[in-house]
Amino acid sequence: MSSNGSHDDMSPITPQQYEILHGGGAEASEIARQRLSRRRFLRRSMLAVWGLSATAAVAGALYYMYPTSGGDFGSAQTVGKKTDFPAAKPEEVALNEKGVFYVPAARAYVIHLASDASYLLSGQNLADQFALENVVRDSDGSTWVALYQRCVHLGCTVPFRDDCVSFKCPCHGSHYNVNGEFLDGPAPRSLDRFDMSFKDGEVVVNTGVLNANVQHPDTTTQLLAKPTKECSAS
Repeated sequence: MSSNGSHDDMSPITPQQYEILHGGGAEASEIARQRLSRRRFLRRSMLAVWGLSATAAVAGALYYMYPTSGGDFGSAQTVGKKTDFPAAKPEEVALNEKGVFYVPAARAYVIHLASDASYLLSGQNLADQFALENVVRDSDGSTWVALYQRCVHLGCTVPFRDDCVSFKCPCHGSHYNVNGEFLDGPAPRSLDRFDMSFKDGEVVVNTGVLNANVQHPDTTTQLLAKPTKECSAS
């Protein structure tokens, strides 16, 4: 209460309003109703904004925890037929033509390497590394992997560069091989990859299942040789 007996958060009233308020009646009731304190209004507004923000945050969390089955990002998506993704050797890939294909709806690159692609590992070591890196070997001997488009350094979308047959982040220079393996730069690991499978001749990328555990390759884990082409920062 202030010294004159009115609330601090109430605006002053005119003498005419004072007389009406103390006289009662419908007009007095209307004036009283309109004299909602500014502080109370702000408090209600802040609570409303907080409520909307909290609702949006919870809804977003639930969306990623329990993705819909309608094919949106965060769920399994049928991205095309196998024949839509012709295979190629690592050194011969061309974006959206052979070997490497960008699928915007899945925010992913589908990589399809030919059966005669040369790997640095063999036997059980190769099979184990395929399993670790979500690489799927098809019945014809070719291999598939679905790479998340996000650079694992600071989250920029990383493009595939035909000129150096590899992925090169334009933000800070992180560099990845055609199969997503780390090559150089500030990235802490290789590109993340989604679970993928085949159904009735179609390619299914499950964007709700992400493998973010593929580390920098070394001589015991590296699958592909480094590209021989230089990759500039531009």
